[in-house]
Amino acid sequence: MSVADLILMADRIHTMSHGPAPTAIAVAGGVITATGERADARDWRGPRTEVIELGSATITPGLVDGHFHPVTGIGLTRGVDLSSVRTAEGLKAALRDADVAPGAWLSGWGLDPNVFEGAPVTYAPLVEAAGPDVPVFLLMFDGHSALVSPRALEMAGVDGPRVFTSGASVVCDADRKPTGHLLEWEALDLVRALMPEDSPADRRARLTDLMRRMAACGLTAADAMDFEGDSLELFLAMEADGDLPVRWRFAPFVMPGSGRDGLDAVIAQQRLAGRRWRVQGAKFMIDGTIDGGTAWLDEPDTHGESTACFWPDPSAYTEAAGILARHGIPIVTHAIGDAGIRHVLDTYAGLPRASAAPHRIEHLETMPTELIGRFARQDVTASMQPTHCTAYTRADHSDNWSSRLGKRRADRAFRARDLRDREARLVLGSDWPIAPFDPRAILAAARLRRPAGRPDVEPVLPEQGLTARMALEGYTCEAAAAAGLSGRSGRLLPGHRADLTVFGLDPLTADPDEFAGSPVPLTVVGGRVAHRG
Repeated sequence: MSVADLILMADRIHTMSHGPAPTAIAVAGGVITATGERADARDWRGPRTEVIELGSATITPGLVDGHFHPVTGIGLTRGVDLSSVRTAEGLKAALRDADVAPGAWLSGWGLDPNVFEGAPVTYAPLVEAAGPDVPVFLLMFDGHSALVSPRALEMAGVDGPRVFTSGASVVCDADRKPTGHLLEWEALDLVRALMPEDSPADRRARLTDLMRRMAACGLTAADAMDFEGDSLELFLAMEADGDLPVRWRFAPFVMPGSGRDGLDAVIAQQRLAGRRWRVQGAKFMIDGTIDGGTAWLDEPDTHGESTACFWPDPSAYTEAAGILARHGIPIVTHAIGDAGIRHVLDTYAGLPRASAAPHRIEHLETMPTELIGRFARQDVTASMQPTHCTAYTRADHSDNWSSRLGKRRADRAFRARDLRDREARLVLGSDWPIAPFDPRAILAAARLRRPAGRPDVEPVLPEQGLTARMALEGYTCEAAAAAGLSGRSGRLLPGHRADLTVFGLDPLTADPDEFAGSPVPLTVVGGRVAHRG
């Protein structure tokens, strides 16, 4: 074998494969060249080999976040972080404390609709906190809805209902007057288009900082569910300065009304790639969110909402997905409600698979048992975000999401364990910026079905908790299979990519609450250290 560039040694190395567990691993040219015992390292090293002894730490394959919005996210997370606000009074206090120049926009993100405690979501607290003349734009936690002030509506010329090509809407009261609640992106963009943009330098700095923070908590790669705006310019500029600390696989959006020109543009984007990023896939949305009343359910929610497909004509989605799939493009679809999930599975059943990467469905928040087995039978990847369940729903169903669904549908929520038990391929992720991206907390939540570090919180459907190994597989070998990289990534074996994550605690044996705070002494991407703690 060739002389190693890097040798790592640790008491525990989880290869995520069968066979004896090694305590040393050698890397050269960006790939793993050997695994064995510490004593074997003498035969691998040369005069320039870096040898890192990690003692009692645990090495795993590099973690992959299965659902991320890097470029969109750095734009969405501007202004006041409202993710910890729990009451209307807390919201008003946070807005009053915001440092905003006279005449400037007051923006915020991460607002939970549970703040309104079941009451209508309106701009009343915004006016009370900021006054009637301040333009306010607050992104709700789901990223699909926003709350804006009367001044913002006035500036956008929005004084009543609007008709959109997608399932978007301007929520109005009985007098057809806007309440300030905007649902889905077309409606949000009416106001968002008026807000000042960040400079390219600032966006690049924020994206660089984001990737460094991702590497610092053990992430080596992520599936990016968009490739919009200045994504290409940002990644070309960043990679011109050196290797990215995180790998990326992008799936550009396909929206209703895109037409053949839009599909051809997505087909052309599949050729785009850099050293540590590439475009591979197309991202659709079949519905919106349960919290916003824009999901696609078999039966209406308790507000009489969530009854329609995001695409006004569902067959147009099926046709567009078919065109792209016949060009060898893996299809990714956001599907939250039972009717939406069923339609996507029915669509996928008629699609060719000309790519090593299988088609996949994102989120899967509520679905009947009859759909569970179809994922394995159709070789469709299930992609879920455990903290969507543990951060925004409650075991007693008193939260907005559960109360909209009612007990029967809330009791079949986020069925991660059922999917794994029926042999589905399950990848895990964060959906950042909708939820924090730290994989340690997400791995813990996948097992506990409650927030890590909160033993006082009752678990949500604890029978859906994953085993420690299932959860780790969702970030490693299952994620690699979902990207069509089985045999090249996701396991610590000779010939595989040298992407590795090192934890101070063992994710397979440590208490999950304790593991959520585990140190990350080292992250390696392509055989090079991306983070050193």
